[in-house]
Amino acid sequence: MKTIYKFSLLSAFGLLLLNACGGVPEEKSATGGVENAFSVEEVLEMVAKENDITRTLYTKAIVGKGKKQGMKFDEDWRKDDVEAGPLPALFLRGVATSIRKSPVPLGLYLGSDFPVNAANKFEGKQAELFTEIKKDQKPQFFYDEDQKLHTAMFADLASAGACVSCHNDHPQTSKTDWKLGDVMGATTWQYPKDSLSYKETVAVLNSYAQGTVDIYLEYLDEIEAFKDSEKPEIGKKWPAEGNYLPTAEVFLDSVKKLTSYETMKHLVAANE
Repeated sequence: MKTIYKFSLLSAFGLLLLNACGGVPEEKSATGGVENAFSVEEVLEMVAKENDITRTLYTKAIVGKGKKQGMKFDEDWRKDDVEAGPLPALFLRGVATSIRKSPVPLGLYLGSDFPVNAANKFEGKQAELFTEIKKDQKPQFFYDEDQKLHTAMFADLASAGACVSCHNDHPQTSKTDWKLGDVMGATTWQYPKDSLSYKETVAVLNSYAQGTVDIYLEYLDEIEAFKDSEKPEIGKKWPAEGNYLPTAEVFLDSVKKLTSYETMKHLVAANE
């Protein structure tokens, strides 16, 4: 049975900001309009940092440790005859799908110069900028004239052995010598405005958090439907402790603890 389940996702830093300011503040300009508090580059850097931490946690603590407990992860995990969870790249795709369904105009996708899926190969301006990213791992920002979107690209690193082995051994791979620490690709984020208010910024961060919850809950629902595979116990424990998986609340709480301090600093600094 499909889980019907949503969280209130004003994250830890958002709650702290609300408590400190009596609500999400909106700076007023001299003419009475709302004055935007953050550049689009700042906001996309914030959400990209959250994504890096979330994906690393999922990759290492869920996929990497889970495989050692016999859990399976597969690109065809949604098929009825496949009893597995999403690979890290597909976890990200699930997040992006959730964001697209939200009212927040935030775009997210993952590309590479050696993608497993040929559709994810960088072309044109992004291919040029990705060459620079591979040299110094610094983010690249540009305005996409065709789509009329502010765009940011961030290095996507091989942060865990599970990433390296999966890509090297994949039957469709075009590169078989990936190593830990390699720049495997880049996450690309897009937004239509050049600056955002506090409310818009928190909405962007919460849309990403909701996306992680949506795809993780879909994974837990998949486990409930397992018929032939042993089901891990879902609760407060993690795969490092045995055949366990954390609930969505526990998973998200761990993400918050890892990300909230740096993001809160950005939000509070802009209000000083």
